[in-house]
Amino acid sequence: MKMGQALVTGASSGIGEAVVKRLLADGWQVTGLSRRRIERDHPAFTSLSVDLNDRQQLGSVLADMEAPQAIVHAAGMMKAAPLGELDEEVSRQLWHLHITVAECLANTFAPAMTEGGRIVLLGSRTSTGAAGRSQYVATKSAMKGMVRSWATELAPRGITANIVAPGATATPMLNMPGRESSPPKLPPIGRYIQPEEVAGLVSYLLSPAAGAMTGQELVLCGGASL
Repeated sequence: MKMGQALVTGASSGIGEAVVKRLLADGWQVTGLSRRRIERDHPAFTSLSVDLNDRQQLGSVLADMEAPQAIVHAAGMMKAAPLGELDEEVSRQLWHLHITVAECLANTFAPAMTEGGRIVLLGSRTSTGAAGRSQYVATKSAMKGMVRSWATELAPRGITANIVAPGATATPMLNMPGRESSPPKLPPIGRYIQPEEVAGLVSYLLSPAAGAMTGQELVLCGGASL
């Protein structure tokens, strides 16, 4: 089945890479944004090199693109610190990548998206709070209010906006420097979530079957939230 055009951030590794592979298998035309150019031998894939931390560069790249049918913002970072050790620059970095970039993507493309359009942001099952992760959690919590607002605004046009919120997932972020004060915990299922499992949920949300699913945070945590 031939699908439309999908834009995926963080496409070079982890969940973003898994989403790219799944969407290509589903029949989407995929444009992947990442800091380094991706070499992938697939006729439906286009790699664009962009530093998401550079707002001007990102805006320039997006200005040259047509509105996709689906946006998947999978790029993210994890840094953790307890009270007394919070760094304002870290808060700025987290907010920019998780919120400002998502806002930029939606603000640029949503007005031109047609019925059946999809927006999916990668959140976190810790969005309700986690000791030692207040800066990270603040951005993922804010994401929920932002997406619910978008969903309300876009619903009359047949466009959905949702969050996929994984628990500890087996990606490079699991061991990212800067989270020593709050290390990942193995979920009750006895293993970490696999990126392909997250990609599968994203795939569903982009499908016609999910046309009535909007404004939701779908948690995929292996029982960690129980």
